[in-house]
Amino acid sequence: MYNVWKTISRQVVLALAFFLPAERKIRLERWLRGREEARKLRLADAVIVSYGKAGRTWLRVMISRYLTLAYGLRGERLIGFDNFHRQDRRVPKLFFTHDNYLRDYTGAGESRRDFRDKKVVLLVRSPQDTAVSQYFQWKFRMRARKKNLNDYPEHGADVSAYDFVMRDASGLPKILRFMNAWADELPQMKDVLVVRYEDMRADPQATLHRVVRFLGCPDDDTAVKSAVEYASVENMRKLETKRTFWLAGSRMKAKDQSNPDSFKVRRAKVGGYRDYFSDDEAAKIDALVREQLAPVYGYGGSA
Repeated sequence: MYNVWKTISRQVVLALAFFLPAERKIRLERWLRGREEARKLRLADAVIVSYGKAGRTWLRVMISRYLTLAYGLRGERLIGFDNFHRQDRRVPKLFFTHDNYLRDYTGAGESRRDFRDKKVVLLVRSPQDTAVSQYFQWKFRMRARKKNLNDYPEHGADVSAYDFVMRDASGLPKILRFMNAWADELPQMKDVLVVRYEDMRADPQATLHRVVRFLGCPDDDTAVKSAVEYASVENMRKLETKRTFWLAGSRMKAKDQSNPDSFKVRRAKVGGYRDYFSDDEAAKIDALVREQLAPVYGYGGSA
C-alpha cells in the first residue's frame, strides 16, 4: 500500500508542477525519487547496488528464490525491499538501487558517502557489456519518461550501438564514472562485498553462497542449488514469457514477445559486446576502458 501511495503522491506533485520549465520538472522528479531512495536506505538492512544492466535482475531472482526456500515463504515473487520481511521478520529488508537519484536529494555530489554505514553488495560487470545491454534497454524497453529523466537519447532517435556506447551522457563514459566513483569509495565503506557478473556466470552457486552469507542469512546448500537452477537463463526467459512476476511491473516482462532484444533476459553472454562492433570500434571501446577504469575490478583498467 505504501508503494502505491508513494507513486500517487509523486505524480500529484509533478502534476501540480505542470507549468514549470522541463528542466526544473526533471530536477524535481529526481529529487522526489531521491527522497524515496533515502527513506529506503535508512530502513534497509542491506543494499544491492549496481549500474543498470549489470546483472541485477538475475541476482535478484536468485536471492528471491533462495529466501523463499530457506525461510519457507509463500508465493512465487521477487523481493521488493520489505515484502519478504513482512512475511518473516528474519528476512532482511533489501534495498536494490542503481544509485540514480539519491545524491539529487542528499547533495552528496559524486561521493557515495550516503552508503558508508550500510552493508552493501556492489554488483559490477564488464563496462563494455554493460554499455551494449544499456543500448538495447534504451532502444526496446525504456519508457520515454525515463529517457528524459536520465539524459538518454530522445525517444525514437536513430542512434547506432557505437554512437550510443561512446555517448558521454549515458554510454560507456558514464558507466566508467560510476564504477570509478565506487572504487574511490570502497576504502571508506564499513561493510562491502564486490560481486562480479562474470564470476557469477562462471560459478553462480559459489557467488550466491557468498552473497547470502554476507547478508547474514542461513547458508542453506539445498536452497542455493535450487535458486541457481530456478534462475537459469532458460527458465528466466520462460518466467518472463509467462509474466510470472507481474506484480513487479515491467521489470520482468518482454516488451515484444517476437523480438528477443526486447526481453529483460536477453543473451547473458560474457564478452558479447564485440558482436556489435567492427574491430576498429571494439579497439577504441577497449582503449577507453583501459585508460579510464580503476583497476580494482579486474577489467584491465588503468593503474
